[in-house]
Amino acid sequence: PCEAHGGAVARVGGVVFDPGRAALADGAADQLPQGVLCLDRLGVIVYANAAAARFTGRAREALLGRTLWDALPWLTGPPYDDHLRGALLSPEPVHFHVRRPGGAGGASGEYDGFAVSVHPGDDLLTCTLVPASRMEAPGGPPPPGPGVAAGPATAAAYRPIALAIALTDAVTAEQVSAVVMRELLPAFGGRRLAIYLLQERHLHLAWESGFPPGFLEPFDGVALDARIPAVETLATGRPLFFESMRQLARTYPGLPLDAEEGSRAFLPLIASGRPVGSCVLGFDRPRGFSAEERTVLTALAGLIAHAMERARRYDSEAALARGLQQALLPSRLSAHPRVETAGRYLPGTEGLDVGGDWYDVVESGDGLALVIGDVQGHGVQAAATMGQLRSAVRAFALGDRPPDEVLSGTNHLLIGLDPGQFASCCCLRLDPATGRTRIARAGHPPPLLLSPGDRARRLDIPGGVVLGVDPGARYPVTELVLEPDAILALYTDGLVERAGADIDDGIAELRRGLDRAGAAAARRDGLTLSGVADRLTAAARHADARPDDVALLLARRLRHG
Repeated sequence: PCEAHGGAVARVGGVVFDPGRAALADGAADQLPQGVLCLDRLGVIVYANAAAARFTGRAREALLGRTLWDALPWLTGPPYDDHLRGALLSPEPVHFHVRRPGGAGGASGEYDGFAVSVHPGDDLLTCTLVPASRMEAPGGPPPPGPGVAAGPATAAAYRPIALAIALTDAVTAEQVSAVVMRELLPAFGGRRLAIYLLQERHLHLAWESGFPPGFLEPFDGVALDARIPAVETLATGRPLFFESMRQLARTYPGLPLDAEEGSRAFLPLIASGRPVGSCVLGFDRPRGFSAEERTVLTALAGLIAHAMERARRYDSEAALARGLQQALLPSRLSAHPRVETAGRYLPGTEGLDVGGDWYDVVESGDGLALVIGDVQGHGVQAAATMGQLRSAVRAFALGDRPPDEVLSGTNHLLIGLDPGQFASCCCLRLDPATGRTRIARAGHPPPLLLSPGDRARRLDIPGGVVLGVDPGARYPVTELVLEPDAILALYTDGLVERAGADIDDGIAELRRGLDRAGAAAARRDGLTLSGVADRLTAAARHADARPDDVALLLARRLRHG
């Protein structure tokens, strides 16, 4: 509820509900009379309630992490796999009956048959199982016919759909290749994979797996006039299938072979008439390729080509953004005999990798300006905006402007350049002779200060809103004295943010890290400031994933200069 006086909101009330815990949700699901199974888009069982385990006669541990056709083969196979594929491709629920092969449902036969419903979701399929014995009623539907146990053919029928779905999530060329390796090879019993991409009229090896070490090196970078199957399948646009290595050797005399036994498929990767590359599938034994398999493989090659072309555009744009970012960041920081500085930048590992984080040190007159900022978004646009802001901040700082005027001027510039873009920033001006430091913030995380003989502390100084939002924004200035040997740390949120954690916890962790690194730096022959920067960014540098880019700028006022 809210109350208003004269049209102005005076009070807003609300209630915060505890969303509960996963254990409570599991307990509730275990009370359901229906069996419940959740599958991901690759058919892997990621959840099973107690009833599902009881009905299927399998412990939960035996169900979770396995594909449906491996864990419950009687629930797949014609016509059941058609229903499952339909649920993957349609937003509508699918309902069908299934009967387990003789005697598999226990001595009582209570669990011999089930009514199955499959409900599609954004990321999961939810299957419910109700024993047919509980559904029977006079005039009800006749019992379903016997099920057909699934074998490799069922998985082969399911995996091409999983491949198509997984390809939509693959972003880079490496991710596309990994999806093909994971989904396409097992579907057709393959053991070896090579993917070549066309670049400047040469085929370059982009991915290989299963081939003898070094075998494919002579085929990396081959010209389009080379008479080898990987080139000719792309040049002609026709797939090439060889049911034995002997057949391959007869067709291409003198071609080096990686095995005496086996079979090979060479698929052209062509996207909307544009040649992209070629895909080589290797099999350990001679085998025929049915007309249906040839059709499916050719169609899947088209999907791979489109995914690879999209991924190459992404890779090119990411490389451009990284190059732009590196070109715009200072190659070296301004040196001053009384101030030591060190900066670090780490790109993110998700999305388009490169964001708009930047830092700079500007020497003007008798002082230094230290600046760090973070532009909204990622990619070329964020990097370009970062370059414009860095240039603006540098120009204002060179004019000996105080930090609040630097931020105000940059704020007006950003609003004029791109009204939809915003950035956070922290700017300070330091007098190396006296240690007088003036700091202003625009929506940026607070600096950290480590003074000699003390512990690192967070400077909770007042600040203004982010740049690019309010043309009338004001940025209050806080003044302090930086003692000799004191270390001041400026950073972006990528260094302190963690999924599911409060940013204050991340700042506290960084503060403790500055304590430890500062103690090491204070010892005789201890860490340089550059070494302190390396320690503070070590965890981010070695992390498996960085959802955001990271920037860090350190400054230490020297005792002698």
